[in-house]
Amino acid sequence: MAAGFKKELITPDPTFETSLKNKRIALCFFENSTRTRFSFEIAARHLGAGTLSFSASTSSVSKGETLSDTIRNLEAMRVDAFVLRHPSSCAADFITGITSKSVVNAGDGSHEHPTQALLDMFTLREYFGTLEKLKVIIIGDVLHSRVARSNIYGLLSSGASVGLCCPVTLFPPDAARLGVTLFTDIDKAIGWADSAIVLRLQLERATGGYLPSLEEYSFYYGLTDEKLDRVQKHLLVLHPGPINREIEISNNVADRIQPPGFSQSLLLEQVTNGVAVRMAVLKTLLAPGSVS
Repeated sequence: MAAGFKKELITPDPTFETSLKNKRIALCFFENSTRTRFSFEIAARHLGAGTLSFSASTSSVSKGETLSDTIRNLEAMRVDAFVLRHPSSCAADFITGITSKSVVNAGDGSHEHPTQALLDMFTLREYFGTLEKLKVIIIGDVLHSRVARSNIYGLLSSGASVGLCCPVTLFPPDAARLGVTLFTDIDKAIGWADSAIVLRLQLERATGGYLPSLEEYSFYYGLTDEKLDRVQKHLLVLHPGPINREIEISNNVADRIQPPGFSQSLLLEQVTNGVAVRMAVLKTLLAPGSVS
């Protein structure tokens, strides 16, 4: 379904269906977001749905309103679904327990980011043709990354092999039980992989005791042309954004959308695919009878 929606998105004069006409979707973002928030809004509108944009800083949350009261108030306004981004892990699970409406997890704390993983997997499958036996290395702050967790589960369930590469302080405690290959040497990691998902380094980690310094992290784990040249292997590069340029990834690697070179960036392709994948998610949840 996402592939069909993408074809519509990239045509000069796209025409979209109205399967979600008269549906109202509340975009409840308790954290800042650009790609995820706007892609859900565009996805909803392309399907004919109306959207309510919620921002915690300009809502009654700033006056002490609880999450459950916010959701119940919006539900009383007859919204049909909630797209929730929240700093607390499992917030989306909590909301599903207090509403009968559809809830889409747009990222909850350090727990999960399911639609990001779906668009990453869609991007990889579009490029390679299949995820079966594909080797994907996830580089960066795995410990605190909701993107990493969702991608690990999604890729493994689709037959791919997953590796994690980061300093030992940024491995999750259960890393050895996740069914992944662990690397602390980035040369070995990218030499093993067909593709890399580079994670945003959360800059506060450098002052939280997880890293000696940003400079040292960048020297050992930043994805650069020099490191790719050493392994002499073409690598497809993804990143969920936002990018810390010249820290976890160099400008050249982030911006190289076409060879030559030993890498190819699909960062902007991911953004386009995010709209198509989220259209598919919303249609599946809110118009299941029209899904073929």
